[in-house]
Amino acid sequence: MNNIKKYRALFKLKQLDLAREISVSRQTINAVENGKTDPSLSLAFKLAKVFNCKVEELFVK
Repeated sequence: MNNIKKYRALFKLKQLDLAREISVSRQTINAVENGKTDPSLSLAFKLAKVFNCKVEELFVK
């Protein structure tokens, strides 16, 4: 489970906007949000940087 969708809503970003910001496809963002794939460590850090938070805040057990 992750909080990417919640953070994306807080920042008023569409999946495509977020994808472009961190240079991945919209499908990648969708797959990570829906738990279909786990992000790489570098992708997790890029997401945390965009949302100005810790990686641990994005991904919960």
